[in-house]
Amino acid sequence: MSEEKNFEFLEHTADAYVAAYGKDLAEAFESAATAMFDVMTEVEKVKGEVEDCVEVKAEDEYALLYSWLEDLLAKSDINRILYSKFKVLSIDKTSDGFKLKAKIWGEKFNPEKHPQKVGVKAITYHRMEILKEPNKITLKFILDI
Repeated sequence: MSEEKNFEFLEHTADAYVAAYGKDLAEAFESAATAMFDVMTEVEKVKGEVEDCVEVKAEDEYALLYSWLEDLLAKSDINRILYSKFKVLSIDKTSDGFKLKAKIWGEKFNPEKHPQKVGVKAITYHRMEILKEPNKITLKFILDI
């Protein structure tokens, strides 16, 4: 889990268009999650006081990215927790598609500590890309804000 930001916000008219990077798919998924929460708040101000586990399944890598981000967003909304650290433990190909297991860390939302940027309403498949190069994965996706 690197402390440097492995993502950037691309130009888009109404939503947040993100490019997240990693040396492998797991690291790129971690960067994508960090980027999503950085849209909502300053992730560097969110301590990793609460640990949770995430497990998602999907038919392909695109659906896995969608399900990963959607699950994190739902957990955050339901539990009123902001997450800032993500460790993808495994991404496995199964007979049905793919399965991701991860640990995530965050803390309860505190408006005095966590500046609110914009809310993420949903993850979209629109313009979603998974670009694979040797030692570099780029994930591009749009967050509906």
